[in-house]
Amino acid sequence: MGQTITEKILAKAANKKTVTPGENVWVKVDVLMTHDVCGPATIGIFEEKFGKDAEVFDKENLVIIPDHYIHTCDTKAHRNVETLRTFVKKHNIPNFYDPADDTYMGVCHVTMPEKGHVRPGEIILGTDSHTCTHGALGAFATGVGNTDAAFALGTGKTWLKVPETCKFIMNGTMPKNLMAKDLILHVIGDIGVDGATYCAMEFEGTTIDKLSIDERMTICNMAIEAGGKNGIIAADDKAIKYVKSKTNKNYEVFNSDADATYKLVKTYDVTKLEPCVAAPHSPDNKKLVSDCADVTITQAYIGSCTGGKITDFIAAAKILKDKKVKVTTFVVPSTTFIEKEMNETMIDGKSLMQIFADAGCSIGQPSCAACLGGPDDTFGRTHDKEIVISTTNRNFPGRMGSMNSQVYLASPYTTAASALTGKITDPIKFL
Repeated sequence: MGQTITEKILAKAANKKTVTPGENVWVKVDVLMTHDVCGPATIGIFEEKFGKDAEVFDKENLVIIPDHYIHTCDTKAHRNVETLRTFVKKHNIPNFYDPADDTYMGVCHVTMPEKGHVRPGEIILGTDSHTCTHGALGAFATGVGNTDAAFALGTGKTWLKVPETCKFIMNGTMPKNLMAKDLILHVIGDIGVDGATYCAMEFEGTTIDKLSIDERMTICNMAIEAGGKNGIIAADDKAIKYVKSKTNKNYEVFNSDADATYKLVKTYDVTKLEPCVAAPHSPDNKKLVSDCADVTITQAYIGSCTGGKITDFIAAAKILKDKKVKVTTFVVPSTTFIEKEMNETMIDGKSLMQIFADAGCSIGQPSCAACLGGPDDTFGRTHDKEIVISTTNRNFPGRMGSMNSQVYLASPYTTAASALTGKITDPIKFL
């Protein structure tokens, strides 16, 4: 019987020929990532269980990326970063992206592939649920809790139950007002936030083949919003070219067998899909944009690991060029690299940064910023009774700040178009 990509990667990491869904296996961890929110607790558990003088499993493949609560006056947030800094110095960890110097990058899930820490066929653990982003490059990537991360930090191993796989086949040329965010919101809306609980979500088809790496990352990023253990796309020539541009380390590419077994297979003709949003307060509360034309918004937000990549900003800039926003609109680059690209990428003689500034947007420093709410002085944080359209990945009550705000999740196209009108708007109007 054939194996899926996920099963093949886990089998290799477990030193087995094959694995079976439901089987528990010990696997070798290739990369462990943590950040300023979960890193201190992970370190505390590691030192308690392994000893304060214990060595980490692999200095080269431990990646520590402060990104969540960075540009703030909050003393507890600063303390968390200092805890990471002390640990890094003690263990001489090379891959630490310090907010205090020019190594700082920004959002962990965009930094990881940019800095060459993501490679096909590897096991990547992160103390963040959106670690599944990295399946866009053919890796098995999943979020873990602090205790599991601490164990991996000390041993380089973890214990996993092999997930069943759900396959989503997407074919056809995307309508010009659609983006990858629309595709994954349609999927989550169809199967629900528990529709892929502890399953691998595998994406393929002619539509996926044509997507940029950025757009593939958007799709895999939100696998967790359907309960997925991981999201994954087979590494094709486009992905391999991207990885080779970032790292010279060796890796192995896996593809699903033709006779692999799937728990669920769903096929989409994307030519028939419309732009959609996830209405408050759940990522599976799918509504077509055309059915939300009477929803008035007070704020728009373009950023995060899901919506703060260069492809996202190019899309938003196409909509906003030579126009003025009607509501408060926040633009937050995911990383310093993306920020630089935004200054260098031109549309009709104007940089993306200039387009956003001219449109009346407020531009923040690279970080997670308001995606996770954060301290009161967090850039873009929602306040009482605001109605927000956002390129982020979650819209639970309080997710972006106030418990009394409402968040609609949307593509950069739809978010930018809505910022111009003050109502949820189909971007086709501006394309």
